[in-house]
Amino acid sequence: MSSVTEPPGLDTQRREVEALLQGSELRAGGSWYMVERRWYDQWKEFVETGDQNSSSFPGQIDNSELFEDQDSYHLKDRLVENEDFMLVPAEAWRKLLAWYGLVEGQPALERKVVDLPSTLKVEIYPVEVYLCLHSNMDTVITARFSRADRIHSLQEVMCREFSVQQGAECRLWMKSSDTSCERLRNVHVSVLEACLTSGMTVIMEMRNADGTWPSSKPQIMRCSVEDQEYRGQPGVCGLSNLGNTCFMNSALQCLSNTPPLTEYFLRSAYLEELNFTNPLGMKGEIAEAFADVIKQMWSGRHHSVVPRIFKTKVGHFASQFLGYQQHDSQELLSFLLDGLHEDLNRVKNKEYIELRDAGGRPDQEVAEEAWRNHLRRNDSVIVDTFHGLFKSTLVCPECHKVSVTFDPFCYLSVPLPVSKDRVMEVFFVSLDPKEKPFQYRLLVPKAGKVSDLCSALAQLINIPAKQMVVTDVFNHRFYKIYQADEALSCILDRDDIFVYELSRGVGGGEEVNQDEEVVLGLYLRERSHYRDYGSGSSSYGTSLFGHPLLLSVPRTLCTQEGLYPLLLQRLERYVRPRDPSEEVEEEEEEEEEEVFKTQTNGISDDEEGEENGETAGPSQTGDGQAVSQPDATALTTPPSDGNNAQPSLDSSSEETSNHSSAASTSSASSSANANASGETIASSHASASTSHASTSQASTSHVSSSPASSSPASGGAVAAAGETAEEDKQEEACSPIPAANEQQGRRKSCRKKRRSLFSIQAVNSNGTTERGMGEGGLAFSFTSQPYVAIDWDPDMKKTYYNENEAEKYTKHSSMDESQQQMSVQLQECIQLFTTTETLEEDNPWYCPVCKLHQLATKKLDLWGLPEVLIIHLKRFSYNKFSREKLDSLVHFPLRDLDFSDCLLRKKLTNGEPPSRYDLIAVSNHYGGLRDGHYTSYSRNKDNGQWYYYDDSKVTFATEDQIVTNAAYLLFYHRQDKIRHPAAPSPAASHAPSPDITSCSSQEAEQGGAACVTMETD
Repeated sequence: MSSVTEPPGLDTQRREVEALLQGSELRAGGSWYMVERRWYDQWKEFVETGDQNSSSFPGQIDNSELFEDQDSYHLKDRLVENEDFMLVPAEAWRKLLAWYGLVEGQPALERKVVDLPSTLKVEIYPVEVYLCLHSNMDTVITARFSRADRIHSLQEVMCREFSVQQGAECRLWMKSSDTSCERLRNVHVSVLEACLTSGMTVIMEMRNADGTWPSSKPQIMRCSVEDQEYRGQPGVCGLSNLGNTCFMNSALQCLSNTPPLTEYFLRSAYLEELNFTNPLGMKGEIAEAFADVIKQMWSGRHHSVVPRIFKTKVGHFASQFLGYQQHDSQELLSFLLDGLHEDLNRVKNKEYIELRDAGGRPDQEVAEEAWRNHLRRNDSVIVDTFHGLFKSTLVCPECHKVSVTFDPFCYLSVPLPVSKDRVMEVFFVSLDPKEKPFQYRLLVPKAGKVSDLCSALAQLINIPAKQMVVTDVFNHRFYKIYQADEALSCILDRDDIFVYELSRGVGGGEEVNQDEEVVLGLYLRERSHYRDYGSGSSSYGTSLFGHPLLLSVPRTLCTQEGLYPLLLQRLERYVRPRDPSEEVEEEEEEEEEEVFKTQTNGISDDEEGEENGETAGPSQTGDGQAVSQPDATALTTPPSDGNNAQPSLDSSSEETSNHSSAASTSSASSSANANASGETIASSHASASTSHASTSQASTSHVSSSPASSSPASGGAVAAAGETAEEDKQEEACSPIPAANEQQGRRKSCRKKRRSLFSIQAVNSNGTTERGMGEGGLAFSFTSQPYVAIDWDPDMKKTYYNENEAEKYTKHSSMDESQQQMSVQLQECIQLFTTTETLEEDNPWYCPVCKLHQLATKKLDLWGLPEVLIIHLKRFSYNKFSREKLDSLVHFPLRDLDFSDCLLRKKLTNGEPPSRYDLIAVSNHYGGLRDGHYTSYSRNKDNGQWYYYDDSKVTFATEDQIVTNAAYLLFYHRQDKIRHPAAPSPAASHAPSPDITSCSSQEAEQGGAACVTMETD
């Protein structure tokens, strides 16, 4: 019972209380008290009588009629104001309580004023919720909270009721009746704003010692007992690659080893600074997800962490990072720093600030004003750690107006000097058929043309450039045949470039009519042993092998009779000629019949005779006559060498479907999709040529390059059996059926023919045959870039084709000359960043004096540097004409990077140079423009040891391994802010052996025994 003071006169009581009732207004969060209507009416009657001894004396304040029972003091339902109770303001309640007291045991019925949509109202019935811990869902307590109470006060009640250890990091979930749970992220909002209603359950969970949350699925690579007992160096933890997420892992490892940022999250300082109302932020979700990753990595209890939740959050707020495509680690870092800043921005309401030009004022004054204005809108741990200030000076070329502004930056993107030349490796195929291909390394201009490549090669081999044809070979075929005036920028470094010497100039000389000579593309194909009956046809499949050839052939020799000896001589280095003793006539009828059964429909006239009943007349000239000329050297025009040897080059070529050949197929009336690989070269004439390939059995076995020299063409372009089936149908449709009485004569004629090594067919640029190729059995008709294929029977190929010899090549001395890699000092890149430049046409500056957009000159200077300086090396160069990655070696110091020479503001802070930095992390990129891999080097803040992070692999690193041409992002920590690490902690049971302190990146990737790798399953 409250102590009662001597009340004033009755009239005074009435005036004071009535004045408070009339003068008090409802204010959100204010307190009002419930008084039972019967007691209030009796009190009012008592004070109005003016008699202290009146029988209407109300006595102590009694609210018994408002409760369901006197034990729980739970309010009755559906109580009505002014009928069942009266509401009095807090000051009036305190006076009544002091004058009359309260019945012993009864609680004061304080009620809060809540701000409902469009109205203020006293909350009669508070929210009644159930409270429990995630670790013990059976123990539930009931509590009542006003809708105006903050979630933080609810959390304090739970910590007190459940005896939660002080300082433990907690988070709350609210669970509705349908068992769905939702995070109560913002503890600074009210119960009403959090949509917490009566009957809901609030669950509290505490973060585990390993940085995870009990309610989350384990985000570690393995959950064995051994892993649960793992104790390692905090921060030395890998990140699992979720699928092309190495760019994210590399950036996260660098930020994880940035001491001021990591310590900020480890001590949970971010919880008090989460900004849930910033429209530019992510409602605190990015900051929370990043904190979870950092705390798991620095718990010292994981070999590797799976950042799946973080990846999902990033993709949710930045759609460009959705999915599992490759991205740029600098782009992710830029988004992440900006997202963390906005999520942790201490400025809740950003004011509008009008920027002023310098107007001739001193730089110091303008810079301080710009920094103050920046902090008025942006104030976070990211600003404290990473933001600096540079001076921007623009000069109008017309009126010479000078505009000076000071702008903040989060990282420095410094350019790299761009070389005007590039190194290209090519293979040169000589006219001499006995000479192996030569591999050359050439220095050509980046903005040059294909003719410049030929000229550079001509200086080494003394062959006119006009007799060279430059090609790109892919999957055993010509992906593209380049013209002399095409730009070299369309040739990638990984392309396999072959340069062929032709007997005549590409454009033709005055004495040679271009119509009299054809540049012929030659493919090698192998046929399968078996027919493909699955597609409804009985055709054979073929597969390309080896390297294509390019040779100049007189048009008069574009016949099967003329091409066979020419091609045989062209291949003489690795195709063994047939001995006279081997060129026996076929006498056994059974063997002949077997040959008929295994030949492709339309491949030879023998088979046409067998299946269609054709007869080869004695006057017909065909492949059989070509075979009857064993002396291939009898031709007057010597064929050029077509060695297709090639060393091991980049095997990561593009898919064939992505290539578009520059040369179209001759007489190709149908689409390339209708290609068939088994079609004969013979036309539909009845006098088809006699077969020279009676044993050219089809084969589906793919002959790849020699294992010793993995060729880029070893992928194999297999002409599918379905295509051959379609071709079989086409051939049957266009080939006439010979008379039945000619069949026997044809078979007898075949017995007198000698077997050739291969057969010849006209094909398209993909190496497949289309309907209409070849007009007549004697000659080929080409209307554009011609291609032919020689088809090998597997047995003949095995006997006469020397695959190892075909793959051989010779390295020119230029390959042994060490190409001096372009190297540059980091300070040179920074100086290049501060060099005066002229704005581009698509980015002019509006001059306030000229009132026009001008191509002004711009100069950037460093004014103030942050505690942690991120330097982005702009390795990816893009312009209107080309795109490339610069692999220049940038020499950057690991210690004592001094900006004194390029920093405008020169002040000493506490006697320490304000511009001296030490390296703490490096993000590396290996590969080219279209693909690559990211790793990182980072220095642990606790033990000072360098580590190499390759996704889930973590290995020791030494300082001499860090400076490479793969360095992409550099993280520097200012020396006056560096906290020198204590002595390294003793190696844990699962930590690497301390006597092994280094491991190369290649060994790290291979997990070799030479290094200790903290790798997970």
